[in-house]
Amino acid sequence: MGAPPDGGWGWVIVLAAFAQSALVFGVIRSFGVFFVEFVAHFSELSGRISWITSIGIAVQQFASPVGSALSSCYGARPVIMAGGFFSALGLFLASFASCLAHLYLCIGLLSGFGWALVFTPSMASVARYFEKRRMLATSLALTGVGLSSFAFSPLFQLLVDVYAWRGALMIVAAMSFNLVVCGALVRPLALTGDPLRPPQGGLVGLSRKTLSSLFGLHLLAHCPFMRFVCAVTLINTGYFIPYIHLVARARELRVDEYQAAFLMSVAAAADLCGRLFSGWLGSCCRAVRLIHLLVLWTLLTGASLLLLPWARTYPPLVAVSLSYGFFSGALSPVVFSIIPEIVGIGNIFSSMGLLQMIESIGGLLGAPLSGFLRDLTGDYVASFLAAGAFLVAGSLVLLTVPGFCSRPASAAPQEPSARAEAGAGPPSSPEPRPVVVLASPTATVPGAGQLLSAS
Repeated sequence: MGAPPDGGWGWVIVLAAFAQSALVFGVIRSFGVFFVEFVAHFSELSGRISWITSIGIAVQQFASPVGSALSSCYGARPVIMAGGFFSALGLFLASFASCLAHLYLCIGLLSGFGWALVFTPSMASVARYFEKRRMLATSLALTGVGLSSFAFSPLFQLLVDVYAWRGALMIVAAMSFNLVVCGALVRPLALTGDPLRPPQGGLVGLSRKTLSSLFGLHLLAHCPFMRFVCAVTLINTGYFIPYIHLVARARELRVDEYQAAFLMSVAAAADLCGRLFSGWLGSCCRAVRLIHLLVLWTLLTGASLLLLPWARTYPPLVAVSLSYGFFSGALSPVVFSIIPEIVGIGNIFSSMGLLQMIESIGGLLGAPLSGFLRDLTGDYVASFLAAGAFLVAGSLVLLTVPGFCSRPASAAPQEPSARAEAGAGPPSSPEPRPVVVLASPTATVPGAGQLLSAS
């Protein structure tokens, strides 16, 4: 056991996570192209069609603790490989769908479960391989989302035009099978502070205490972490709405179908820039707290959504898509980079799984609520106003995190075990810091040890 290598094979893990994020959330974000086709083919209301993607996102997040627990038992590699197989199989079977129920089961449940086994273990693996460069590594891994969204939206539109939506889904399924290869690149890594592994034989026969540790149930009593989870859940409710309904909104304003699809590419390109900029800023500017960055990016993302209903011609739609893409991209790596500082690296699998499970409430309700408001009002104005309001509400909850208003720590070096503030650099001041307390890398935790809090 030792410290995170901050490099070496870790960069291969980043590359694998880059491809995994592209083939999970890049596909989800570009599903707006299929949304329009499903509405036309099945002659259903927008609200019912929205459940396809919404169920997939919700299952991906709700089943994340299963992926985390299995990764703790068997390692991330076999779990990610199995998830890649399930996600591709669901998309392939969906190409034969004859009713919405088939799409709910294939894309929503089967592919969603596969995505759960892929995304959380891959991001947790990146966090385990890096400490000082964690923010930069996480940002690079998540740029796969922005780059693939830029490429996938017009690609999917082209595939639909040439092969119809059934043939297009088969090709997307073939692309998703590459997740199995990405999973094979993930190597196990033993770190100081890791909880004891469960006995041989996996989950069978484990005590209740061990199960609590595997699924992160002990973190439900950790107040700063739960406030953070509540904020992310609100953010998640409005976050995905543009990626599902922006194309439909543009088509509603009589924008050409390829121009409408290009809006997703514009947002994706800005998303890529936002992730890279946020990673650079979080890694190089130690005077800036990560929690402060998260609030800033969340507020600006919410403001972009609130402005979207007033963009009624193509140039303003492009401008708002650019701003939304940049700010929403910038906030994503901050979310994942804060988690290890709150609960300790030994709890990274269980904490990410628990976070994704709870925030699935937002992912499940966001898109159907947006579709319902559209069916109720006749356009998407209320939908995007509601989406922006959820993000602003999430940023207000983040303001209640203990010690949010404390001063940023100086950049003077200090032992890693003294790092106690969410988003702060290595603290050098002897003054007490009433900030979210973060578990040190060598600390133990409830169920696998003990959590610390200085709030």
